[in-house]
Amino acid sequence: MSQYYIIDFDSTFTQVEALDELARISLKDHPDRELIYKKIEDLTNASMEGRLSFTDSLEQRVKLLEATRDHLKQLVRHLRKKVSTSFSRNSIFFKNHQDEVLIVSGGFKEFIIPVVSDYHIKKENIYANTFIFDDNDNIVGYDRTNPLSQEGGKVKLLKELNLQGDIFGIGDGYSDFQLKESGMIKKFFAYTENIERKSVTEKADHITPSFDEFLYINRLPRAISYPKNRIKCLIAGNVDEEAIAQMQKEGYNVRQRDSIEEKYLEEAGVLLCAEDVQPTPEEVASAPRLKVIGCFGKVASRKLADTACENGVIIFDDAKYNPRNVDFIPKRVIAFMNEGKTHTSINFPDLQPPRVSNAHRLIHIHENVPGILAKINDVFAQHNINIVGEFLVTNNQIGYVITDVNKGYDTEVLDQLKAIPHTIKFRLLY
Repeated sequence: MSQYYIIDFDSTFTQVEALDELARISLKDHPDRELIYKKIEDLTNASMEGRLSFTDSLEQRVKLLEATRDHLKQLVRHLRKKVSTSFSRNSIFFKNHQDEVLIVSGGFKEFIIPVVSDYHIKKENIYANTFIFDDNDNIVGYDRTNPLSQEGGKVKLLKELNLQGDIFGIGDGYSDFQLKESGMIKKFFAYTENIERKSVTEKADHITPSFDEFLYINRLPRAISYPKNRIKCLIAGNVDEEAIAQMQKEGYNVRQRDSIEEKYLEEAGVLLCAEDVQPTPEEVASAPRLKVIGCFGKVASRKLADTACENGVIIFDDAKYNPRNVDFIPKRVIAFMNEGKTHTSINFPDLQPPRVSNAHRLIHIHENVPGILAKINDVFAQHNINIVGEFLVTNNQIGYVITDVNKGYDTEVLDQLKAIPHTIKFRLLY
């Protein structure tokens, strides 16, 4: 049976509400611009939360815009920079599912088509409103016969399309929930990467903080193997807000504590800590999910660094009060989690592998004993898997192997790699 993916645009495919952003462009010299911005924003939220009909909200917002075709061109340039991060990194999904992905929005084709077309989405699969212009290119209204300009418009459109198959809806607003309420879609996913509306999330089949999460739970191809919103990042001690913001922007499930508490460290995949709030070697050894530590200052002891290494946990640190560490530590941690890069680590051998397209990257950390690489490659040979690139570096304690392989293999391969004797940690990166 066919599957279709109905995706909202504003605050879902993009991080922002386009009409709100258009107002900031078209009214930037208006003396009452702040009051008008606030009114448009309130109208948007009232509609998205189901407190005001979409018809009334749209009509009032368009009247307030005072926008032109030139303003729309500026808006498109702005929106291209505001595509939601997890949508942006999964452009390959849209390329491979061009016939099944539909953008359905109460927004307008004039700014939606140029943005989503960059992601291989077919023009004929983009459903939205259209503006009406006067002879001087001023926006004077919109096509009121379009069902998407009306209350319950997405439901009306879907009835007209009469898609045959399982339909999944992804969006942040009440109009997206109405698709579920109508009984026309199999599941509704409340999208919360950019905004979370309680009136919508409490009625959803599933809350998805990122597009990676949606692809993961539906077992669809994706850019990363495991959604970052499922990886807990523990912030311990006084860590700069800018560093925390980088981890949140990257999509990690961030928890902040004044000190390291065992129950939170046991769940954490990432630890960022102040110099005076470092884990003990024993705590690191007892943290099974921990992959990386970023210390804002110097690591307390060689024993901590060695114990972390023995348990497959990489550490990055930087001199306390060094102005660059606010940016330096998060970037090193993110580069390791995203690409396996170990450069500047204090306890792992140095490796900076290039990113490879159209391949899966596997990381194998093992005790530094002879013959492990041969065993890894033997697993690939048994399953006729082509190796695109392979890198091995070692220190006295561990061997660190990154292997890029062609896609399309049995997941049994991963289990066999994990089961190789002397394996410390194994991870499918992307």
